[in-house]
Amino acid sequence: MACFFRSRIAEKLGRTLQQPEDALIPALSAVPVFKKQQTADFKLSISTLRISGILPSSGDIQLQTEDLATRLKQDSVVEDISAGCGVINFKVNRKLLVQKMLEPFGKEEDVKFGLTSELFKTLKRGTTLVEYSSPNIAKKFHAGHLRSTIIGNFIANLKLSLGNNVIRMNYLGDWGMQFGLLGAGFGQFGCQEKLKQNPLQHLFEVYVQVNKEAEHNEDMKQAARDFFRQLEQHESEAVSLWQQFREITVDEYQHIYKRLGVHFDIYSGESFHQDQAQEVVQQLQSQGLLKTSEKGTGVVDLSPAGDMSSVCTVLRSDGTTLYITRDVAAAIDRKAKYHFDEMIYVTDKSQANHFHQLFHILLAMGHSWADRCKHVPFGLVRGMKTRSGEVVFLEDVLDEARARMLHNMSQSKTTKEMDNTEDTAEKVGISALIVQDFKGPLLSDYTFDWDRMLQAQGDTGVFLQYTHARLRSLIRRNEGAKAAIFEPSLLFDQTSITILQHLLRYDEVLYQSAQDLQPKHLVNFLLKLCHLIASAHRELPVKGSKQDVAQARLRLFSGACSVLANGMRILGITPVDKM
Repeated sequence: MACFFRSRIAEKLGRTLQQPEDALIPALSAVPVFKKQQTADFKLSISTLRISGILPSSGDIQLQTEDLATRLKQDSVVEDISAGCGVINFKVNRKLLVQKMLEPFGKEEDVKFGLTSELFKTLKRGTTLVEYSSPNIAKKFHAGHLRSTIIGNFIANLKLSLGNNVIRMNYLGDWGMQFGLLGAGFGQFGCQEKLKQNPLQHLFEVYVQVNKEAEHNEDMKQAARDFFRQLEQHESEAVSLWQQFREITVDEYQHIYKRLGVHFDIYSGESFHQDQAQEVVQQLQSQGLLKTSEKGTGVVDLSPAGDMSSVCTVLRSDGTTLYITRDVAAAIDRKAKYHFDEMIYVTDKSQANHFHQLFHILLAMGHSWADRCKHVPFGLVRGMKTRSGEVVFLEDVLDEARARMLHNMSQSKTTKEMDNTEDTAEKVGISALIVQDFKGPLLSDYTFDWDRMLQAQGDTGVFLQYTHARLRSLIRRNEGAKAAIFEPSLLFDQTSITILQHLLRYDEVLYQSAQDLQPKHLVNFLLKLCHLIASAHRELPVKGSKQDVAQARLRLFSGACSVLANGMRILGITPVDKM
């Protein structure tokens, strides 16, 4: 694997520069491949060595590069060393490259490929709590929640694959003034019969109706305030109705999560922390952090100069708590219960200021672990519409993705006979949604495009699934050619070497993803792998080849298939075997 070569090159450098091997690893990276163009396997960045103080930061960088390159000698692992522009290039022994890279796939260690790298030594492992999805109860799952759900799932999968203990939490919006509106509105517009037939649709209709009513009806606004106060005071009738709304919503959501292949360890919610929120208010008061504004609200001064130029409201004038107050209480409770080493919140970028305030308040209260809390923000999706209606519910989007994929598969000449076409269409449709979302930086808004998303060619989730299914089919058809050993020299052609060079980058891509929690690195790595495999299918036939050639090529294709499947699973994509 890549770590074998990186360590050996770092060892060689360490002897020459009289530095520990670990200090040199960060300056070494696998060289990105270009089709039909020979490249070195690894490169050493001289500027990184200068920044870290291993080489003097003054003087001509190119002279330093050339001087160090001449001091390094070839050996049985590294067969060529050359100076580039500010980098030193290393080409490793071709036989060793083939052997070491494909070794894990003969030992049934496929899932460990790339995950035992020395790069991950610097990552802190421990308990990671990821809060994601977090829709509001009593509302249908809106397509806008899709991003939080799939991004949070990716982060949880990545952290788990890198050896962390992961807690997946869904923090439901199940408290607040909107329940005052819904509770008061249900008394006037609700119907228990309709609630049984189509629960969330009916609650959505009631919510729309009561909002319209409240716009011009002061009595309705007051009824909403009264209902929420009854909830805060635990009055049985209000609590009973609220519990009914919460239970039917969670049931509906779980159906959607199952379709997405997403699960949670904990379903929590704002309601769990209503009493603790009052305790937070008391703590803020006793610590002298709570001030009363001119409007009678409770605020915390967040301005650096203490001049009240930047305040955060934590208490309404009627004494009821706010979302931020419950978030402070929730964070303190989670630290006590789960002893997390880091907590990650996945929400859209409009909440960036909320989390800035949340972490600031926690630190002001003396909770130093707030430094280990992180907000992962994301942009908006534009143009996500189904054929009917402006309000886009996620279930409608998933149904449409499946229907369009079924249609595309029925039109394709290459579609295979399969037992469950609908299930395959569902998985491929969801892959397409995820890849379209993950290709760019999370913070960017992007425009949803059905046609581009579902193309079988090009950089799409459909292309990933098609490549995986094609590889699985090739492996199934050539079961008899599988062998425990193979001849490495039969894979010295440029097409095979390019795939192996690309696989050298897998651990670096995972490391980069772990650093910034962006899925784009992994998505783009897998898409590039699929393009290389498409070329290899044409240039390296297994069928009709001599047995030893077929065995070697099959090992290469099996290795590529494993890495593709493992990477897809981290992204939250279920690989399909037939398509």
